[in-house]
Amino acid sequence: MDDAIAACRILVVDDTDFNRTLIGALLNEAGFQNIVYAKDGFDALDQIATEAPDLLILDIMMPGMDGFEVCRRLRADHAYADLPVLVQTALSSSDDRNRAFAAGTTDLISKPLDRTELVARVRIHLQNRVLIRNLQTYRARVEGELAMARSMYDHLLPSAALCAALTDSAGVTLRSHTALSSDLGGDLWGVLPLAGGRFGLFLLDMAGRGVSAALNAFRMHTLIHELAPQLGERPGAFLTELNERAVCLLELGQHVTVIYGVVDGAAERFTYAAAAAAPPVLIPPDNAALVFGEGSGQPVGVAAGTRYEERSLPFPPDSALVLHSTAVLEALGGRSGGLPALLQRAAVRNAMAGGDGHGDGGDTFAAVTAALAEAQGDVPLDDHTLVWIGAEGAR
Repeated sequence: MDDAIAACRILVVDDTDFNRTLIGALLNEAGFQNIVYAKDGFDALDQIATEAPDLLILDIMMPGMDGFEVCRRLRADHAYADLPVLVQTALSSSDDRNRAFAAGTTDLISKPLDRTELVARVRIHLQNRVLIRNLQTYRARVEGELAMARSMYDHLLPSAALCAALTDSAGVTLRSHTALSSDLGGDLWGVLPLAGGRFGLFLLDMAGRGVSAALNAFRMHTLIHELAPQLGERPGAFLTELNERAVCLLELGQHVTVIYGVVDGAAERFTYAAAAAAPPVLIPPDNAALVFGEGSGQPVGVAAGTRYEERSLPFPPDSALVLHSTAVLEALGGRSGGLPALLQRAAVRNAMAGGDGHGDGGDTFAAVTAALAEAQGDVPLDDHTLVWIGAEGAR
């Protein structure tokens, strides 16, 4: 017998000394080591409150408080909702048995007791108990790790103070919308201040989900900041070197989609390189047609020697530049729908026509993110990240 099952605490409740002794002897002979006893329902509830057993073997017909009442009181307490209760009874009618199950009994065993049946039922309920307990422990550990990863994620995102500083130095407004899936999808974005009022901006999405994807995203975040001082001005060279490092760092089968670009408000240009990322989108002023960049290229971390082409988009005053994760593209219907379809929604059109201009873009951004939140649902299946950079009008 498994040691964890043999050590499970079994509480035998019976008002007859002989029955308690008999059940204990049968269980001890079968290898169960931790058996305690209660002489009636009141004694049982007191012992359970002091130390909950893993299994309760309960006589149904007892004076003072019968087994039905013991079951009802236990099931009324959420702490004992999953406690297996094996009722021993001489009742044979279906009504009596149904009454026992209605009170909260897990299983029944008939009197007079059969040793083989008793041991088999005890073993199977304890096996289930140990399995559930192990799953609960595992779930608690995973939830704790996810909570820690979410906390780390929050600390790595650009702070409100940094975004405000970029508004002053670069002449842009920077807003973001992030919706994390329940198990984390590995999205992360950030900014790298550069000389001359410019800044670099990256958005990455690790393959896979969960804590491992989040940790790999954090590792990529560290690499990006290590490369920024030397290569932050050159997006193509930046991604090329990032790929070389990632190939050595990531395990086989792991990869990341990335877009990295330099926002230059004075030159009215966004220069970037992409590695299988969703294409950047420019929303020009005066309701002109959307301008789409390129998001092609091999994911980072797949093959050494991959080189990434540098591209650029215009970024005139009163326009908005939108970067987003591939999950946003999927939530909006892929390339056949995407941002164009979202921008045609009435609430978004009204915000764009309201005169806030894309340069500030507060109302338009709020309308876009509200529409996106509606599209992705209450619990997104993957992380969603959308970064909105608005070019303010000429001063």
